[in-house]
Amino acid sequence: MQKLPAYFNVWHYLGHYGLRVVAFLVLVFLMLPILIIIPLSFNVEPYFSFTEGMLALDPEAYSLRWYREIFNDARWTLAIRNSFTIGVAAALLATVLGTIAAVGLASPVMPFKRLITALLISPMIVPLIIIAAGMFFFYTRFNLVASYTGLIIAHAALGVPFVIITVTATLAGFDRSLYNAAVGMGASPIRAFWDITVPLIRPGVISGGLFAFVTSFDEVVLVLFLAGPEQRTIPRQMFSGLREQINPTILAVATMLILISIALLVTLELLRRRSQRIRGERF
Repeated sequence: MQKLPAYFNVWHYLGHYGLRVVAFLVLVFLMLPILIIIPLSFNVEPYFSFTEGMLALDPEAYSLRWYREIFNDARWTLAIRNSFTIGVAAALLATVLGTIAAVGLASPVMPFKRLITALLISPMIVPLIIIAAGMFFFYTRFNLVASYTGLIIAHAALGVPFVIITVTATLAGFDRSLYNAAVGMGASPIRAFWDITVPLIRPGVISGGLFAFVTSFDEVVLVLFLAGPEQRTIPRQMFSGLREQINPTILAVATMLILISIALLVTLELLRRRSQRIRGERF
């Protein structure tokens, strides 16, 4: 535990511990609506509220009924399959394109670097409804609406900015003389990039890919505009369930998504620490 400075007076202590209390209260305020979903997903009754049995901690009031419903409903199984298929494909495409773009932008001879960077990360800034509407009218010309290909390309376009940002941050600590030395010793630019640059920026690339996957996995606006009945994803199915047939199956799916998010956050933290170790050892 960090020891406070000896010169701290009463007001310093009040400010120090008061800031901690406020930060904790803000965290509770943000997390409580999310965490309350978890016990509600085990409700044996088809309600979105706590029953008397649940409040009394009666084991009969809790059930895995709604988790079983997920895999017994063809709509949910299709949505889960689509979300992972589209998410993984979009993440791979976004990772490749974003990494190439980030490496190009990191070059000291790249012209109009700021303008190109602004254009590439614009999907993060432009309202999503505008992007979705524009993609809908553009994709209609190429018969990409209501197709897996169109949805994967659209989701990849949203994931590319995240890959660019994470890989660019990793390249900020990259010693370019290592790449130049490899080329100077006879390696081709592609070989030098693959054997020297990629291993050093791999944590940033993987982190960007995970961000791209989460962006695709959580996207609902583009799906509303571009997807057909066969391309329905988990967020789209949840949106439909809230409008058409409300039951705790939605809460069970939300709980599973929370667990997936936690797993991804832990992975990102491990990658961040690995990246720091690499920089500390090599630079």
